[in-house]
Amino acid sequence: AFTHVFAFGPTFRAENSQSRRHLAEFYMVEAELSFTESLQDIMQVMEDLFKTVTSTVLSKCPRDVELFHNYIAPAQKVINVTEKTCSPLTHFGLLFFFFVFLSCRISYNEAVEILKQASQTFTFKPEWGCDLQTEHEKYLVKHCGEVPVFVINYPYELKPFYMRDNEDGPQHTVAAVDLLIPGVGELCGGSLREERLPFLQSRLQRYLDLRKYGSVPHGGFGMGFERYLQYILGVDNIKDVIPFPRFSHSCLL
Repeated sequence: AFTHVFAFGPTFRAENSQSRRHLAEFYMVEAELSFTESLQDIMQVMEDLFKTVTSTVLSKCPRDVELFHNYIAPAQKVINVTEKTCSPLTHFGLLFFFFVFLSCRISYNEAVEILKQASQTFTFKPEWGCDLQTEHEKYLVKHCGEVPVFVINYPYELKPFYMRDNEDGPQHTVAAVDLLIPGVGELCGGSLREERLPFLQSRLQRYLDLRKYGSVPHGGFGMGFERYLQYILGVDNIKDVIPFPRFSHSCLL
């Protein structure tokens, strides 16, 4: 097996999503890591990718990024998580701010409890077993000090069949992780993959041949490229960071 592989190309979704962060066709960076049994390994690669790409863009295209920051993302307040103070900082400075502080890491269980105790009224009531909505994701980022947030170990029934069973209980979960970032919500989604044939037999028959003659522990994730551009440029609507935005009921050439 290859230890580290990645792909970058178009991805398509059929969901009828009419929001500022969804497209019917978008680009995604997809990465897979072999010989890993730790969700921590996946999160570390996510974080390294996020920081390396951002550092490269800021160093090689500072004038382009600054243009957006001056006219699209004006100065905003940033919470200093160590001194518990709030001060104005440009979006450009905000990007570097994230390199200084470690990202926050919480479990899905903890996320639901945070949302339940929130004074904010949500359109979608947070309950264990329900997927996190955009409003939930943005609240969690705000609650953790406007820094990137990793949410791990989602309910078994919420996630695809190929995600690795944690074999826990009574709240059955899988080894999945989402990376939430300020202003956008989910940027990356990934998991350890299920390499154990017996665990797949009751879930999806046609997937079994890939594991029939053995596999290795592995995991991976995907990062939406346009959502990343939204974040780094401070653009509110995902349709403004792609030349030909294609979304539900609008697929112009």
